[in-house]
Amino acid sequence: MSRISLSRFLIEEQRQHGALPPDLRLLIETVARACKAIAHSVNKGALAGVLGDAGTGNVQGEAQKKLDVIANDILLEANEWGGNLGAMASEEMELPHSIPDHMPRGRYLLLFDPLDGSSNIDVNISVGTIFSVLEAPEGNEQPTEQDFLQPGSRQVAAGYALYGPQNMLVLTFGQGVYGFTLDRELGSWVLTNSRMQVPETTKEFSINMSNQRHWEAPVQRYIGELLAGQEGPLGKDYNMRWVASMVAEVHRILVRGGVFMYPKDARDPGKPGKLRLMYEGNPMAFIIEQAGGAATNGHQRILDIQPNGLHERVAVFLGSREEVERVTAYHA
Repeated sequence: MSRISLSRFLIEEQRQHGALPPDLRLLIETVARACKAIAHSVNKGALAGVLGDAGTGNVQGEAQKKLDVIANDILLEANEWGGNLGAMASEEMELPHSIPDHMPRGRYLLLFDPLDGSSNIDVNISVGTIFSVLEAPEGNEQPTEQDFLQPGSRQVAAGYALYGPQNMLVLTFGQGVYGFTLDRELGSWVLTNSRMQVPETTKEFSINMSNQRHWEAPVQRYIGELLAGQEGPLGKDYNMRWVASMVAEVHRILVRGGVFMYPKDARDPGKPGKLRLMYEGNPMAFIIEQAGGAATNGHQRILDIQPNGLHERVAVFLGSREEVERVTAYHA
């Protein structure tokens, strides 16, 4: 049986199912090529001199790694000239990035976290890229920040690249979730995972337990029940996993189930959470729901949240539906 490349898969989706407009297909191929370039830089590591701090900070006030800056620049440069985008927004930049005036503009808006989990770079643990695609308001040739502020339910595509022992690209267009593995010899993404599904039940959870003393009561209750094991109210033993890279956590959930949590905590009561709604919460919620899972902020479906700012934060509970519904009910 012949292997199906990303390009062939996208063309067949466009041709046979009509689920993929041609300009969206070209945009996804451009993002995928950029992710290959980022993978190359990540894989070279110290050999290319890309490890360590960049000596700069991002709009979030976080110290940037050299690869944060490199990955951001790769995505900007790759997507400026294709004619598919009206503007881009990045977790690393305060304001949207406009398409240069001498370049053609398109109907889509691209948002991305260029290198998720960058605290893992220097210790050679998996990191990734997360992206989300929205449609720009019709007739607006100069998209503004306000044009990006759409609920996640209006995403037309989302995905992530995982840079690990195998480099993988996971995509959804609202018609299921598909995974592609990078063939490093041929330089092409090859379809390896069709119609990925999150098991409804699980015995694994992911959370940063060092923050336990700061959590709200519903999360304390839920984690206490997980840790109680067979003797507790849930009647089974759970294993905990924590990679400190959302891409790696979500990929594990897609492959074998689980629940990932990054709740609000008392260290900064004014913030609803730590993760960014537009660059992390929305695209990952879209992927997880398309794979049969669930994603909430503890109170409502993440994809229904109306964003108020480009860098808005959100609490996240996502993964196997049974567990997400349980912890969400405790908040109620």
